[in-house]
Parts: sequence; structure tokens; C-alpha cells
Amino acid sequence: METEKFFIAKRSERNESGLSFPSGVTAISGMLAIEGLLLLKSKVFADERGYFFESFNIDRYRESGIPADDFIQDNVSCSKRGVLRGLHFQSAPFAQGKLVSVLQGKVLDVAVDIRKDSPTFGKYVAVELSAENHHQLWVPAGFAHGFLSLEDDTLFSYKVTAPYSKEHEGGIRYDDSDIAIEWPHIEEGMIVSEKDKILPFLKECQL
Repeated sequence: METEKFFIAKRSERNESGLSFPSGVTAISGMLAIEGLLLLKSKVFADERGYFFESFNIDRYRESGIPADDFIQDNVSCSKRGVLRGLHFQSAPFAQGKLVSVLQGKVLDVAVDIRKDSPTFGKYVAVELSAENHHQLWVPAGFAHGFLSLEDDTLFSYKVTAPYSKEHEGGIRYDDSDIAIEWPHIEEGMIVSEKDKILPFLKECQL
């Protein structure tokens, strides 16, 4: 994988709905670019047998500004269509950076800036990750993260820079009106855990 195969979503083009979004991205809230987030696209080699691509290369990720040496654990979740997980984060000293992607299915992936000194505090970016587009999103520490599964049996991959710590876990309500995430409509309704339903709003969080 070569360094130029990576990109940060900035160039605009129109999608099938006629809306203008950055290349390779289904949605970015208000065309918002938030410093620290990286949308990565790998070169995929496909033929009649299937396809091949590098999902991780430590040197290339270092060159892209990702602290590749800090990754210590890989996680995978499986979700039905309509499952919403988030918005989650961990506080220091167990704050996590996450490199996320979809191995099977499709999600709308969301990162909310919760860095109190950031000019984009409380703003979010939403991108579509799927097994078809092979995109990855780098979400550094200082963001709350979540996703909505858009297909059954969606396999979601997290590469993280810190282990889980119950004492340091935090979260924000997915329907916080101050953040106002525009989640896609799911006809059968969203499936949200009881734990995530009672998370605090951003203005109530101790950050």
C-alpha cells in the first residue's frame, strides 16, 4: 500500500441523490471538516477470484499521521440492521484512538468532537463505511464514537490504542438535540441498548 492511496475527505462531488459530499463519503454534517479525523481509502486489487487489499501497514499509517505503534487490541462486533451503538468514549489515562472499518455489511459511522478547547467542540462527522467501499475512519482520542448498522449481520472492526476500562468509560446520548445527528430513518425502528438510552447529554458530561 502506498501513501498516496490514503486521502482526507475534502474534495466535493455529487452522489446519486444530487447532494454534494466529499469524494467517497456519503455524508459529512454541513460539509464539516474536523481536525484529527481521517478518512482512509486503500487500493483494492480485484479480479475474477475476488479482491485483495492491505488493511493495515504500520509504516504507511505512521506517514498518514496515525500513531500506529500505539494499537494494542482489535475488536469485532456483529449487529442487526437498525442497531445503534454509541456514543462512546473513554477518559484519560485510558482514552482510546480507534481505527474503524466494516468487514461485512454497512454502517453510518459518527464521531463527535468532545475536546473542550476545540473550535469544533460538539460538532460531528458522519461517514458511510461498508464492506463494499473498504473505507476506514481514524477517530483519535477526544471524540465520542458510534454507528448505526444499515444491514443485517454487519461486522464492524475496531483497532484501538487502549484497553477497555469500566472506570473510565463514558458516553453521550445518540439523540442529543445539541449535537443533532441526522441518523438515517430505519423503517422497523432503531435498536438501542438500555445502557445507551440513559447516557447523559453532552452538556451534562464531565469531560
